[in-house]
Amino acid sequence: MEPLRHDDPPWIGPHAVLVRLDADFERGVSARRYVARSADGGRTSIVLLPLPGADPGRWAVEAEGARRVSVPGFLPVVEVGGTAELPWCAAPYVPALPLPAALRAHGGPLPEAAVRALGAALARTLATAHAHGVTHAGLSPSAVLLTTDGPRLSGFGAVRAAGPDGERRDGLPGLEPGCLAPEQASGGRPRPLGDVYALGAVLAHAATGHTVPERDELPAPLRALITSCLARDPAARPQAHQVLALLEPPVHRAAHPATVLDGAPAPGPLPALLVAALARQGAGVLAAETPSPAAGSPRPTALD
Repeated sequence: MEPLRHDDPPWIGPHAVLVRLDADFERGVSARRYVARSADGGRTSIVLLPLPGADPGRWAVEAEGARRVSVPGFLPVVEVGGTAELPWCAAPYVPALPLPAALRAHGGPLPEAAVRALGAALARTLATAHAHGVTHAGLSPSAVLLTTDGPRLSGFGAVRAAGPDGERRDGLPGLEPGCLAPEQASGGRPRPLGDVYALGAVLAHAATGHTVPERDELPAPLRALITSCLARDPAARPQAHQVLALLEPPVHRAAHPATVLDGAPAPGPLPALLVAALARQGAGVLAAETPSPAAGSPRPTALD
């Protein structure tokens, strides 16, 4: 979490803004993300705004889509609001570290076991979405929020929001270049195998700190799988359920032989440093005082 800047809104709709979720220098963040609290102190939320330069109309369409979609493992958007010029959406807050922040808290790339568990959880989420005809189209390291209950996938529809089909999307705000499948960068419609490409980039980042590492940097047991996910030809990539089958421990598959549609991703083994960082974040949010409109700037009407 980061302190608020002078240009951050003190209120977004009914939500009093406490802190920023992301560092200023974070790449590939598809929205301005804040931790905020209701005026009565009863609810704490992650509240999102479009990035400067983003198309607010396209962003609002994807925010509403995220609210309507119910996929275990997606960040559950429960509220949308704002105006045509500045929409917002909100999800319930739990202590959560974006993957790049998790690597900083850990002091470097995650252990192979943690990368494998993260990949299995994300592959399960994507397989569930794809089985229901839903393409996430926004997976990146910053979109992955690590919690003690497993990863939550934010950034729904970031590729669709960044630019319409038929127009090049490389270099647009909110997109991590290393996670953007070639067919999506050139303007193709986001499809499930584009999610798999992004999954490969996320796992590469978790294992090396880079979304586009040298092949030899990847852990040998995961090298072939990550490389196949990152194939430029979509037809050469595995499907999400195949990635899950390769990452999920055989013991887990034997104990849970049902389909990938059975529920939320099981929590993986988070390193102790990340558990400690999540505990500090939760304590900090709990201790933060809810600002009063009378004590600072009034609620900006553009965000109501």
